[in-house]
Amino acid sequence: MKPETDRGRGILSPADRAYLLGEAAMEHEQSKRNAEARIRQRITDAVLDFPILIHHLKKKDRRQVFDRTLEDDGFMDGLTAMLSFVYVGMDGSGAEFSHALEPAVRKAEEAHAAKMLGQAVSVDVQFDVETTVQTAVDDVTAAINAGKPVTPAELFSVMVGSDALDDVDEVTLQLSEDGEEGGLLKEDEFVAHVAEYLDADLRWLPYNRVKVVV
Repeated sequence: MKPETDRGRGILSPADRAYLLGEAAMEHEQSKRNAEARIRQRITDAVLDFPILIHHLKKKDRRQVFDRTLEDDGFMDGLTAMLSFVYVGMDGSGAEFSHALEPAVRKAEEAHAAKMLGQAVSVDVQFDVETTVQTAVDDVTAAINAGKPVTPAELFSVMVGSDALDDVDEVTLQLSEDGEEGGLLKEDEFVAHVAEYLDADLRWLPYNRVKVVV
């Protein structure tokens, strides 16, 4: 989903968002470095605010924030991106994501049981990741440039941190027979989210194909 930028300040200010999205140009390298340093500091300060939020924000306020989870796709995408950001950041620094995730879930469950049930509980949290390399990003890029169909998952693999879509006007997607992507979304829902994120048009074709016009 394309990020919604017309809103108040969060971790990022409106100027920060415009800079990261390439909507605001900075002529001097020092200005870029200052902006990036400011963003890094705001992220750090935001992370350090969470102990205050988890222990001191009133339950009714927390509930009002998360009540929109099932109705607001943008908010749900934001939660997913937040966890992805933490996972990628910790992995890149050599830290184990499970070292943050497992005690977080365990402490939350223990606190909930103690407060709501008046009981102590033993919580077992396990987090495992198994990655299977399917198609190299370079191969996907070559297929896109040659006008060959790619799967939704392959397109997604080059959407972040890659310039594979910079020089193309359209991408043809090959959907599976049953329309299942194997993740949280069915393929048609996934394609709709991709189109919205890329601000692209969709043209549905025969043989389970769809053209994404960017």
